[in-house]
Amino acid sequence: MKNGFGVLLASLALVGCAGSSIKHLGGSPSLSVVPGGVLPPPDRSDIVGEDRPYLIGPFDKLVIDVFGIKELSEKEVQTDASGRISFPLAGVVEAAGKTPAEVEDVLEERLRGAYVRDPQVTVNLKETVSQVVTVDGEVKEPGLYPVVGKLTLMRAVATAKGTTEFAALSNVAVFRTVKGQKMAALYSLKAIRSGAYDDPEVFANDVIVVGDSQARRIFKDVLQASPLITTPLLILFRTN
Repeated sequence: MKNGFGVLLASLALVGCAGSSIKHLGGSPSLSVVPGGVLPPPDRSDIVGEDRPYLIGPFDKLVIDVFGIKELSEKEVQTDASGRISFPLAGVVEAAGKTPAEVEDVLEERLRGAYVRDPQVTVNLKETVSQVVTVDGEVKEPGLYPVVGKLTLMRAVATAKGTTEFAALSNVAVFRTVKGQKMAALYSLKAIRSGAYDDPEVFANDVIVVGDSQARRIFKDVLQASPLITTPLLILFRTN
């Protein structure tokens, strides 16, 4: 039994070394690899990052303020199933598909028509349920997560608290519908982490599924059964 367990540990050590070997960093044309000591600090624009206008959708919650008019300030409204809102003096406004800034322009125009002098409207997003991405599979907290601004695959997975111990990092699928056509693409988180290619952008209504590694499950099952092993055992499999 001791002999078998010793061979098992040796095999596991070999697999662990193979899985943790450091590979060459880089590959993406947009990635410049430099020594750690000369890695420059980010610029202010880099910290802010590239933004993407948010488009209002059904059942989103907005907070609307009209400067200088208390009765029209701090108004919390929710779009209906069609993406419309109702606001005093402005009536019903089609908000779906518009940015908050565009809704501000519509409300200001409507209020001017209602004899409000020089209205200054601010529309802020309080809560979104329409612009979400689904993260499923071998992540720690599967669920629906809001897409506000630019979101990438790695960030979406991180939002779901990262991958589980059984995740197949080279088997991550993104499902998307474009003009009624359902599409899917396969990505490797390992390759993205090593800089082989850029972290792809994901969009609202995308479905991200992190695959399951059967090899990792077998690995854990063997470890749990190791006290019962009485003969030498050799484990050879490819980790994901």
